[in-house]
Parts: sequence; C-alpha cells; structure tokens
Amino acid sequence: MNPIIVYIIIIYLVLMNLLGFILMGADKRKAKLGKWRIPEKTFFIVSILGGSLGTWLGMYAFRHKTRHWYFVVFMPLIFIAHVVLAIFLLK
Repeated sequence: MNPIIVYIIIIYLVLMNLLGFILMGADKRKAKLGKWRIPEKTFFIVSILGGSLGTWLGMYAFRHKTRHWYFVVFMPLIFIAHVVLAIFLLK
C-alpha cells in the first residue's frame, strides 16, 4: 500500500478518535452544567467513522454513558469490527 495513503489513514483515525474522546468529555461537562447535550447518535456516527476507541476510552475516562447498555455493548463491538476490518485489509 502507498505510504502516503497509510499516513493519511493514520492521521484520519487519530483525529476521529480524538474527536470521540473530546465529545465524550464535552457532553459530560454539559450534563453537569445542565446545558444543551450532544445527541447520542453523534457518538455512534463518530465511532462508526473510525473514532470508536476514543469514544470508548472517553466513556470511562469521564465516567459518562457507562450506565447505558447500548454504549457499553456497542462501543466495544464497533471497535472490534474496526480491528477485524483493519486485519482483513492489511492481509
């Protein structure tokens, strides 16, 4: 695979995971302040688009959304799907 494409993919994934982590922290802060919240579908969209690890880590770093079964179940599943996809594409 072209090294430039690999570099772009890595940068993209780092940014998406950083976004997922930051969104989780921002939503937790907004919840504490009683302000407008980030829609839950936003977290899933960011996760599906490559930010699953950041969103998942943000859940536990900020202790946010950990009581919602669909976050606890689907964030790790999305991450596992991404890992399986990466392994498949790299072979």
